Amino acid sequence: MSAHRGLRRAGAFRFAGGVRGRRAGADEQGGADQHVRGRGERGAAGDRGDHAAGDDEGAAVSAGPAGWTARLKTYEGRTATVAAVGRDPVNLPMIRHWCEAMGDTCPAYTGPDAIAPPTMLQAWTMGGLSGQVRRAGPFDDLLGLLDEAGCTSVVATDCEQEYLRPLRPGDEITYDTVIESVSERKTTRLGSGHFVTTRMEVRSAGELVGTHRFRILKYAPAAAGRASARPRPVVNRDNAGFWEGVAAHRLLIQRCAGCGTPRLPWLPGCGACGCLEWDTVAASGEGTVYSYVVMHHPPFPAFDPPYAVGLIELSEGVRIVSNVTGVPYDKVRIGMPVRLEFERYDEELVLPVFRAGDGTEGGGH
Repeated sequence: MSAHRGLRRAGAFRFAGGVRGRRAGADEQGGADQHVRGRGERGAAGDRGDHAAGDDEGAAVSAGPAGWTARLKTYEGRTATVAAVGRDPVNLPMIRHWCEAMGDTCPAYTGPDAIAPPTMLQAWTMGGLSGQVRRAGPFDDLLGLLDEAGCTSVVATDCEQEYLRPLRPGDEITYDTVIESVSERKTTRLGSGHFVTTRMEVRSAGELVGTHRFRILKYAPAAAGRASARPRPVVNRDNAGFWEGVAAHRLLIQRCAGCGTPRLPWLPGCGACGCLEWDTVAASGEGTVYSYVVMHHPPFPAFDPPYAVGLIELSEGVRIVSNVTGVPYDKVRIGMPVRLEFERYDEELVLPVFRAGDGTEGGGH
């Protein structure tokens, strides 16, 4: 889990009219239809204007840090994609593959009246191996300018989505994207650079169905030095109980008080029945490697690549992203049995990891 959070901070997903969950015994009740609510549309992405950052304008900016920042700021509000079209309509096979990969068994995503999981919003806009379609010049110009300034590395940091109505099989997707903001130069553990935020507005048949705000850091890698502290997990009121359990060397799984479905990571409500009440059960610690990746790039000061990050399926039927330890990174295999351990990284930070036992070779995939 630590590696996953170091690579990409968990996205913030906002549901119009959404309700946060409480522990069992709370008064609030929720229905299965609460995961998407309608609300008024906002203006089109293009309405922000496409004020140019032309050569004359750039030449007028004075030299120095303030002038450099001002030059970058001229890209704010300019288009990144214009009238782009999703490569495929919303379709059941992609919905099924997504749900299988995520372990999402919500009945709303199957059957003749199926809707797409709201968190698939970005998936319908992705260009595949051939890359983005109809990407506008200003975005490439901005990235090129940052490259010339030495900010040649990039890492995604976070995203925020808002859902205005469900997408259904057959919906055709169009989208426009603007460069929403470019930060002043910031110094991070990775190095110094600029955060670039884009905002995408997704439509179907001309109707705004959702927005996707995405942020990257374009940075110049920091010089190698002493080991940095591990990134801290993002703790909020929805997951604080999970991290309290980790600190006590217990991996707590939420269990729906309505239908008994276990869930991990922690969420405000049950994806199976919509119930907002829940209790917890401690994981036994037994699991297998469901999938994994080996991280080589980008380098992070707190980590020593290459290393394996696994999607671990616990015996309770839920999955968690965490480090796989006990074997070299190139010996990790799908199906490999692992067992939960808690590793202390410093005086404040304890994280769950999964250790492969001696002689466990798994399924050989």
